[in-house]
Amino acid sequence: MTRAKPVPETVTVHIPFRLVKRGGRKEMQMPDGASGHSKMDNTLVKALARAFRWKRMLETGEFTTIAELAEREGIAPSYMTRVLRLTLLSPDIIEAIMDGRPGPEVTLGRLLEGFPVEWEGQKTTWLA
Repeated sequence: MTRAKPVPETVTVHIPFRLVKRGGRKEMQMPDGASGHSKMDNTLVKALARAFRWKRMLETGEFTTIAELAEREGIAPSYMTRVLRLTLLSPDIIEAIMDGRPGPEVTLGRLLEGFPVEWEGQKTTWLA
């Protein structure tokens, strides 16, 4: 039986990155070519979850109108309508958002302004 080398007490790992400010928050930016998992946009993920939840509530008949559901949720029907449009996003874009890699131009504010209904149009706009 051979003995393994003893494990050193301290291991030093060097990771090149730089800090950049985005919207008042500090974000780690990896160098070009480095693989790294981007941080998920929690606001966008939360809005997607709400949109699909509200859609399900309307489809199952739990609520008959958007106005009724908006009143229960305590939000404006116009805002709810804009958020519900997120259910029309292509699966590729939803997957990119959930993986934390949608790109800096994909924000909740920009998506709520409107986007093409056709999935191909969305891909050229948001995943180009």
